[in-house]
Amino acid sequence: MSRTPNENLVTYKLVVVGDGGVGKSAITIQFFQKLFVTDYDPTIEDSYIQHAEVDGTLCILDVLDTAGQEEFSAMREQYMRKGDGFLLVYSVTDVQSFKNIDSFYTQILRVKDRDIYPMLLVANKVDLVHLRQVSEESGRELAHKLGIPYIESSAKDPPLNIDAVFEELVRIIRNQPDADAGKSSRGRRSKNCLIM
Repeated sequence: MSRTPNENLVTYKLVVVGDGGVGKSAITIQFFQKLFVTDYDPTIEDSYIQHAEVDGTLCILDVLDTAGQEEFSAMREQYMRKGDGFLLVYSVTDVQSFKNIDSFYTQILRVKDRDIYPMLLVANKVDLVHLRQVSEESGRELAHKLGIPYIESSAKDPPLNIDAVFEELVRIIRNQPDADAGKSSRGRRSKNCLIM
């Protein structure tokens, strides 16, 4: 019996959230296209799909890069409903973006109607050492308070931890004890990834 290669692969819907200008698009484009974008053009919503191998298991990453601007906040609940996991991104050069992480976190849990959900706190733009306003310690404290893992990244060349943020989020989703609760039946059936 022949099968299409994608038939047995689990698709993970990953959503990148955070304030405008924190580098969500830069992280996403660096991961998918391996290039650093310098021009900042506010995103409304961009979607990227790619095969990836995480810990030797092939899967499909469906990544949604979202708008950080307040005028698009009405769209937030819509994409939050669809996500299997979330990257909560702030810029270490912007204290307000760090303070706003709490509201993204709370909103995701409210929309999902869950006490915990796969999320990863991403401290971005760590290459801008001289402009840094949020310390690593503060980031780790917030992650600890929220009960989610923490990682530092930079989308600039050479990138730091860009592949790692997406791979780590997939691991968090896989390790979530209640991972099936919010999944579609298709996602449940094809739980075992195809190893190539």
